[in-house]
Amino acid sequence: MLAAGAVGTMQNRSERDTFADMYASRLARLWAVERGLAFGRLDHADEGRLYIGKIGMTDDDQRRLLIDWRAPVAQPFYRATPTAPMGVTRRRHLQTRGRDVIGVDDDLLDLDALTDDDRATLNGEAALLAALDERRTGRMRDIVATIQSEQDRVIRSDLNGVLVVQGGPGTGKTVVALHRAAYLLYTHRERLERRGVLILGPNLTFLRYIEQVLPSLGETDVLLSTVGELYPGVTATRRDRPEVAAVKGDARMADVIAKAVRDRQRVPRKPIELQVGRITLTIDRQMLDNAKNKAGRSRRPHNQARAVFVRSLLTALARQQARKIGKGLIDDDELADLREDLRTEPVVKAALNRLWPYLTPQGLLLGLYGSAERLGHAASALTPEERRLLRRDGGEWTESDVPLLDEAAELLGDIDEQVLRATAMQAEEELAAARRAAENEREAELAYAREVLELTGLSDVMEAERLAERQRGDGPYLTTAERAAADRTWAYGHIIVDEAQELSPMAWRAVMRRCPTRSMTIVGDIAQTGSAAGARSWAEVLDPYVAGRWRQEQLTVNYRTPVELMDVAARVLATIDPGLRAPLSVREAGTRPWSAPLTALPELVAAEAADGGKVAVVAPDDLVPELGGRLAAAVPGAAVVTPGAGRGRGTEALDAPVAVMGVTDAKGLEFDSVIVAEPDLIAAQSPRGPSDLYVALTRATQRLGVVHERPLSPALRDLPSRSPEPANGL
Repeated sequence: MLAAGAVGTMQNRSERDTFADMYASRLARLWAVERGLAFGRLDHADEGRLYIGKIGMTDDDQRRLLIDWRAPVAQPFYRATPTAPMGVTRRRHLQTRGRDVIGVDDDLLDLDALTDDDRATLNGEAALLAALDERRTGRMRDIVATIQSEQDRVIRSDLNGVLVVQGGPGTGKTVVALHRAAYLLYTHRERLERRGVLILGPNLTFLRYIEQVLPSLGETDVLLSTVGELYPGVTATRRDRPEVAAVKGDARMADVIAKAVRDRQRVPRKPIELQVGRITLTIDRQMLDNAKNKAGRSRRPHNQARAVFVRSLLTALARQQARKIGKGLIDDDELADLREDLRTEPVVKAALNRLWPYLTPQGLLLGLYGSAERLGHAASALTPEERRLLRRDGGEWTESDVPLLDEAAELLGDIDEQVLRATAMQAEEELAAARRAAENEREAELAYAREVLELTGLSDVMEAERLAERQRGDGPYLTTAERAAADRTWAYGHIIVDEAQELSPMAWRAVMRRCPTRSMTIVGDIAQTGSAAGARSWAEVLDPYVAGRWRQEQLTVNYRTPVELMDVAARVLATIDPGLRAPLSVREAGTRPWSAPLTALPELVAAEAADGGKVAVVAPDDLVPELGGRLAAAVPGAAVVTPGAGRGRGTEALDAPVAVMGVTDAKGLEFDSVIVAEPDLIAAQSPRGPSDLYVALTRATQRLGVVHERPLSPALRDLPSRSPEPANGL
């Protein structure tokens, strides 16, 4: 349909675009959900059987073939228990490969209500443990077939307000949050589809790890982003050193940025003399104070307030010029002419640009970082050492710079492109007239678009603004997610923040700006906070924005980490805070964690890789390059994720059989086998190092090992030794 191009009337084109959009969206969803389309069946004592799947489907006679898992009638699939069967006699889990059913597992909820035929077809146990024992693929799977009761409660929680999902490692926080996004889009489609849903993850590797979950559930238009991508035009993947990131993330930086902006609105103490032809004009302190006060009272951001400041000064200069040439009182037209003549004078323009320059967030921040003098004035609330950490000349933007760019953009505002393009001869009145004409034209386009939509009966399907936008040009159609990603001021219908404990106070300011309704799902674990600028409590994070208006759900069951591995991690958790309790693991691996010399790492990794599945070596940041070099030479296909590296960091590690990385890049990921290198160095590499070690020890689903040269801490000292066994010819 779209290949035909922009032909026909506006009504023809709008109908074509609407139907093409609808069919393309539907087709994308159908392709995305084909794997595991139907995964369950509910047998009711009095309502027959209902098949549960990723989307709802009916036949030509509108009989229900498949129930969408998010529909209210599907809730018993996740909530029914033998003590509260909700009218269900049997819950059946279907295991499929492609379009073939390869296994069924039954949960009996009301044995007395089963018929003899039902009893003859009973099979196996629930699908959960089988799914947990599957090998990792390098991508997160949906859990729509195995959602547990406590997870279902979180997924179906009300849209409004801020929901905090607190849970230890392996409790399924991330996958629950993703299924919650799918559920909210299903339940509140009209409200959320227009404004969109934003999912914030800790790094690009993590986003690639989860990117298939929502499409597999039929949702293909959700924006996945990191904090480093929140500012359009900047993709910051490089990381600052922890001590630098801690300063940039501190809430005091909001005042530093605001003061840096005010410092660029200069009011010199001495009068400024301007030679305009044969006349000398003077800008004195009173004129500057009046102009600055008027700009401040306008409550506009810096770049828009500049117009008020400039107009005030030009008016004062024009009156001064009139007096000096003997004109005395002048009318408004003469004043406008003199003002515009002065505006075009190079010496006047130069003075105005010095006094109140147009500023970009990038220019403001680089000017601040690059000047010890500007830092000393704007960042006087920081210590000398903190100011020294901020100093730099140029270089790439880092993840912790992005919230500061966003803060600066909020204070500066956009630069009026019409002003920048205007020639020196264009009067302010002419620019205003051009703006009014453009606005009138846009209103006419909108009125026509509304009329078209009403005549075609499509007013409930498509917005008039969107139709009018399409008629202005034949550029590519942008989805809600694409439009939101390009617009810094976009207000999302709902935001989900994963690994939320890592966000700094400055990052939270940027996130909150993007959701004025405060409809959010915050997912994390305070015990796993590794960033020096991260959260110490959820109240500390949220009370400044939604005090008394946020609620918390706790996930307590560990589905990822076996009992043997969690016992080791729990001892490390006790060193962080003796009052913390590790989540309860639901299964055993049958293999105890072990320790071995660091020198044996290549052989041990090769042996683990030979058993299949995904293997990760999690090491202190400083050791990652060295250990990665050793393993790359010994194990074919090993990938190294260099801490703090630039664009594209680490995504190849998801597809590699073996990956070497630091703790920050391992957050949120899981592997079949994990070997932690020099755990005591991990615990010592940052102020919150013990939390990092706790994270490292809980990434494995099957096997865990520790390699070291330094003596182990008491929490790990009793691990049994493992001797390396040569594998793959090593």
